[in-house]
Amino acid sequence: MAAKWSTLAQTAQIRQFAYHQNVLDHYSNPRNVGTLDKSDPDVGTGLVGAPACGDVMKLQIKVGDDGTIEKAVFKTFGCGSAIASSSYATEILEGKKIEEAMHIKNTDIAEHLKLPPVKLHCSMLAEDAIKAAVNDYKKKKAQ
Repeated sequence: MAAKWSTLAQTAQIRQFAYHQNVLDHYSNPRNVGTLDKSDPDVGTGLVGAPACGDVMKLQIKVGDDGTIEKAVFKTFGCGSAIASSSYATEILEGKKIEEAMHIKNTDIAEHLKLPPVKLHCSMLAEDAIKAAVNDYKKKKAQ
């Protein structure tokens, strides 16, 4: 039994070292976890998923009168890289104008987090969630 436990501990250590510290930090201490009132006309909601891996990401933004994102929050059901991508996305969204947010690319997120190639789809989910949230906000404002 002790040998089995030792092997599991070694596997956990290897996995920890396989990810960059930025991923581990955002996964262990995610920023801006929460929800906003989706019926608020100043809130945009993006809900996206990746059927291949089962990750689901909800990202919401609250936009001020001047078009600046005042708050960004997320709830993600998925792997550590998906949670880290969501967390980092909320950090870079706050303080940006709506149009600036539309220019955030998955590569910006992936490069900061140093995601391995097999986890790039997590940063793509974050980009899609950002665009969906902005489009939802714009749709509400057009009504």
